[in-house]
Amino acid sequence: MSGITEQCELRFSPSSSTDTGTFKLLELPADICKLIESSDTANFPRFTIIGATDEDAVLCTADKTYTVRSVVLSNSILVVTSDPLGENVEDDDEPIHEVFIRDQLQEVIELVPSVPRLHKLNSFLRGREYDEGHEDEDMGTNSDDDVSEKRQKFTYEDARSTIQASHAELDKGLRDRRILILNGELRPIARSHLTTILELILTNLVSLSLPHTAAPIATLVSALEDEHDIRSAVSRQVLGWFGRVDENRGTWEMNVDAVIREVGLGILRVYWNDPAHDKAFLAQWRKAVGDTFEDKVALPLLSGNYLTSIDSLSEPPKTLLTYFPSSELPVEPGARFAELFLARPRWKIEEISPFLADISVDAKERDKLLLKHARTVTDPEGIWYAARAKYSG
Repeated sequence: MSGITEQCELRFSPSSSTDTGTFKLLELPADICKLIESSDTANFPRFTIIGATDEDAVLCTADKTYTVRSVVLSNSILVVTSDPLGENVEDDDEPIHEVFIRDQLQEVIELVPSVPRLHKLNSFLRGREYDEGHEDEDMGTNSDDDVSEKRQKFTYEDARSTIQASHAELDKGLRDRRILILNGELRPIARSHLTTILELILTNLVSLSLPHTAAPIATLVSALEDEHDIRSAVSRQVLGWFGRVDENRGTWEMNVDAVIREVGLGILRVYWNDPAHDKAFLAQWRKAVGDTFEDKVALPLLSGNYLTSIDSLSEPPKTLLTYFPSSELPVEPGARFAELFLARPRWKIEEISPFLADISVDAKERDKLLLKHARTVTDPEGIWYAARAKYSG
């Protein structure tokens, strides 16, 4: 069976000079293709490109972020369109279909899955921390100081338009970073104040005989406000961070591990410069959460936030814990690994992984980072990761 070929005449478009540079070729990853193909016209997915002049642009879907990357092609691709006036017929010849070259492309734009770039929140929210003593502040006054303060406000809408993250990732990032939204303004809560609120919640659950699986929200909020001056706008958000809120029933189901972890972090932060003996630290942690939850205390809850060492001068030798939070490390991978290898010359995979979770999309990308920035060393204790370069403090 012979195929039918159509003869085309290739011409340069009269508007090629103005068209040059106006076309871009975007290669869509499989998950975005599926998202588009499964959508109907009335519910077409929305894509947003975010990036300041000093940033690499990202494309965001409703729940994912992609780095926009340009890749140079080995061959040029022609962008052609049909003749808007139809087919050209010369004398008695067969009609010739004309196509016009509008542009030549030598690069394609790729979308690469990326972690949300939330680190800029730190600079935007510096000096805006919400701490104990701010419970009675009047956010509606108009003094000169307040006007100056308002100029420094960074709102939720500001974050959505400037932070390179999808809306879902931004919302999760605000929860994970414990950032309050008060009158539309973003206010990171002081960690010491947050620890106090959580300890008060645990105390009230016991004193009021409330089940932690279905505690009445109104009862808890009233107790915190009436007895401890914790604003309801604050306590309700804290409850949402650390459990599941059932608005219909008006109850709160506590995420036990999340609460226990945060209380433990509140204690661990004191030991940034002077390490704590692990057994003494665990005893202090258990006491803080109370008898009901002391059996839930476990060091793995704090992974990615501490380093261990051995106090060889004690008899017998004791394990020491030093506060070392991954959230305070550089976001650039090379600088992150430099800090990690300055802190410790070699790591097991289970030790270093928690410190890479926030800069890698998944385990595959984490392994690529390890391959690029670390080398493996094998001894009788197993496989270790050490620095490729030599770092000195």
